[in-house]
Amino acid sequence: MSRSPIQVYLVDDSPVALALLKRILASAPDVKVVGWAGSGDRAIVEIEQLRPDVICTDLHMPRMNGLELTRAVMATMPRPILAISASVQAGEDRANIFALLEAGAVDVFPKPQSGLQEDYEAIQQQLLEKIRILAGVKVFSRRGAAAASGAIASPEVPQGAVQRSRRSPESTATIAPPVTHPPVGPGNGAGLGGGVVALGASTGGPQALQAILGRLPATFPLPVLCVQHISEGFLTGLATWLRSHCALAVQVAQPGQQPQPGNVYFAPEQRHLELDGRGYFRMTTTPPVAGHRPAITVTFESIARCYGHRAVGVLLTGMGSDGAAGLAAIAKAGGVTMVQDEATSVVFGMPGSAIALGVVQRVLPLEAIAPALQTTCATLDRRLPR
Repeated sequence: MSRSPIQVYLVDDSPVALALLKRILASAPDVKVVGWAGSGDRAIVEIEQLRPDVICTDLHMPRMNGLELTRAVMATMPRPILAISASVQAGEDRANIFALLEAGAVDVFPKPQSGLQEDYEAIQQQLLEKIRILAGVKVFSRRGAAAASGAIASPEVPQGAVQRSRRSPESTATIAPPVTHPPVGPGNGAGLGGGVVALGASTGGPQALQAILGRLPATFPLPVLCVQHISEGFLTGLATWLRSHCALAVQVAQPGQQPQPGNVYFAPEQRHLELDGRGYFRMTTTPPVAGHRPAITVTFESIARCYGHRAVGVLLTGMGSDGAAGLAAIAKAGGVTMVQDEATSVVFGMPGSAIALGVVQRVLPLEAIAPALQTTCATLDRRLPR
């Protein structure tokens, strides 16, 4: 039996952007545009009637903008929402687009700007992939004060998953035993500041990173490296947005920097983030790994080589398997491995892939990861090889 097409509703006040989006989505037999509007006030009425699988909305629109629309949708009829905006590319409102994520949107994507064939084909493939991913995700419900403030709310999940999460603050199923063999790699943490934390995320990652980084104190004793799969043009806005939500210093990593405690470093766009033999950042343009550059696995494997048993790897929500092999390298080096649990993940692909490899020591709900990192840091100096 053939599956019904993914039903998409478009909201944008630009006729040119709407035409490009409709053209892109019409090219896929498994996607169907069921309606469109130029402002949120008209869209909210039609969305309630049509109940689409995915909503794509711009940020800036007359009468009811994308943020107001997102809050209204998530308060009354939660749907996966993709924020599509040109504001980041134009250098304006760099952090404002991420307010839509706080309100419940799942992901961001640059508004199509060009009719050139090569640009169109690249955008077409990327947008259709986003739509297909969003059509199957669990969405975040925002009601009452949460909708007004943009606070993170609990995801809507199957009852069984909720019960599994509530039984214990930490899921014990499929947890790998602690690694007890000597760490590998030349660094093993010596002379590199005592340790490092690396976080990897994809779909749903900005919200997860906000939840974790926002709970870490300015005195957090280790540097934090982040690899986030995100559409090109949005990384600077992501860093700006997170900077306003956490006590740590958030920045995009630069070549030649040495990671310092109390700082968060993001892998730059279109570059793998690694550490050299002395523990300084280097950016490489080697081919994508698991379809991604930057790739989470590349960074995880690098910290395993440099920090050994003092490396902490955390794999968060996301589609695919990037980061699973990297966690395996950290586990082999004697480091600490954690993943976000299924109940709080927007997409459980990456954490699930790591669990399947048997290299995950702790499976945690999102709200438990920051406290676990603080506890781990307090005991890291005692993690000595046998």
